[in-house]
Amino acid sequence: MLRFKKTIYINIDSKKLKKEEKRTSPEVPEGMWCKCPKCGQILYNEDRKEANFVCPKCGHYFRMEAYERIEIVADEYTFQEWDKKLPDKNPLHFKGYEKKLAALRESTGLLEAVVTGKACIYGEPCALIVCDSRFMMASMGHTVGEKITRAVERAIKEKLPVVLFTCSGGARMQEGIVSLMQMAKTAAALKKHSEAGLLSIVVLTDPTTGGVTASFAMLGDIILGEPQALVGFAGPRVIEQTIGEKLPEGFQRSEFLQEHGWIDAVVERKKLKQTLFQLLHFHSVNRSSVHMGRDTIRLDERDRKLLKERKKQKKIDAWERVSCSRMPKRPTAMDYIQSIFKNFYELHGDRAFGDDGAVIGGLAFLGGIPVTVIGQQKGKNTKENILRNFGMANPEGYRKALRLMKQAEKFHRPIICFVDTPGAFCGMEAEERGQGEAIARNLYEMSSLKVPILSILIGEGGSGGALALAVANEVWIMENATYSILSPEGFASILWKDSSRAKEAAQVMKITAEDLKQLGIVEKIIPEQIAACEGNLLEIAGYMKQGIKEFIEKYKDLKPQTLADMRYKRFRNM
Repeated sequence: MLRFKKTIYINIDSKKLKKEEKRTSPEVPEGMWCKCPKCGQILYNEDRKEANFVCPKCGHYFRMEAYERIEIVADEYTFQEWDKKLPDKNPLHFKGYEKKLAALRESTGLLEAVVTGKACIYGEPCALIVCDSRFMMASMGHTVGEKITRAVERAIKEKLPVVLFTCSGGARMQEGIVSLMQMAKTAAALKKHSEAGLLSIVVLTDPTTGGVTASFAMLGDIILGEPQALVGFAGPRVIEQTIGEKLPEGFQRSEFLQEHGWIDAVVERKKLKQTLFQLLHFHSVNRSSVHMGRDTIRLDERDRKLLKERKKQKKIDAWERVSCSRMPKRPTAMDYIQSIFKNFYELHGDRAFGDDGAVIGGLAFLGGIPVTVIGQQKGKNTKENILRNFGMANPEGYRKALRLMKQAEKFHRPIICFVDTPGAFCGMEAEERGQGEAIARNLYEMSSLKVPILSILIGEGGSGGALALAVANEVWIMENATYSILSPEGFASILWKDSSRAKEAAQVMKITAEDLKQLGIVEKIIPEQIAACEGNLLEIAGYMKQGIKEFIEKYKDLKPQTLADMRYKRFRNM
């Protein structure tokens, strides 16, 4: 008969065991490691901080605390905090709201969802406004709106630009209609700041939604976005529930916003401080203290000599000029911008629909003076031409140009335009978005802008599409550029019903530089010893550069209204 030993069971206290294990396990200091939510990698926090809170493995952008952001953009020991403690409000007497605020203050170390103050960025002073998502998702209630408004008002008093980092879930529900009023309050403060002629820069970070997006977040003179930041009025979940569809990849991200014309640039975090400094510096230079300098030989004298030499050479007919103006390898607007100006910073979008690749524009320096530069841009190969739509702008291109011109007027910057287009784009979508209105609006507004405007025809000057960037105090033209009511082919087709007579039409239309000078359409011809190309780009650009310097020197001391009146008379007399 088999006998079995009785099994003896021992009761083990699992809680006690865990405590024992915890005591014997190597201790890891709290906050030393974190997990990337995108790639799942375990990261050493010091490495993450060293990389500006960007995952070194996959490039994921971590959300940052307000004081962390201040640390990476402000010069050391320059930040002075404003209005750190403001009284709380519970306008709806919402149950448990005060306790929630108290608990958040305990857990985050913040008094509210925004930090404001004054700092320097590489020596450039500014007011800093930084939202922090740890505090009720940086929702905007009375205190947040009050802090932002006070910071903007103080910036006006101290004549400071504002740099505003947004991050928010929108309105603070616990404060109801009072929260809604903060949208109007902050927007009105920024309007006063703008009317004082001061610069505001907004940096959109992840996430920026709701009432914040519909107020101060979208009101900067210049709006930047961090890569892949979620920005929108309604959140993705709300939109999907409303329309019953899945949203496309990248919808409402910074890159999407730039493509659709709403922000000026997407800036990597590691480049942000330098970018902010560059933009602040463009707006802090005292123009009156900068002298352009002059060559010993003035350009009008050089013009006469060069054009006299050209007359001795073989006469080039109008059609040959047309062919030269259309050469694929002819330097583009960007070529001249990069050769003439320093520190060009491109700005994107019309703040209404899109960013048109056929029009480029932004800020630059010439001889220490900040200028606004705008150009119609062609490509040099098929791929580039498709991207640039062969230099034929859509309505959003003209609206982008006008936006930048109005910005130049606000900050008293001369405007330099490079014109090169076969004409405005003729397409169904362009008509739907108001092509005629966009061109008309440019003519209307440019006529009265109170800053000097110089337009230079560098290739084709086709019809109203060219004129939309050429309502200027002076219009110059390169020797092999053209300026016409339409193409010679179109002219021949309409008047003679025969496009093959384009060569004849070019002669009849009086579209060459010499013809246009005699008609009083242009003030100056820029000589081309040989047709402009990569080989003589620097020579031509150097000539232009000196001419533009003389132009700015000539007009810089004139009263704003005088500049507008001179422009009006110029076209009134044609």
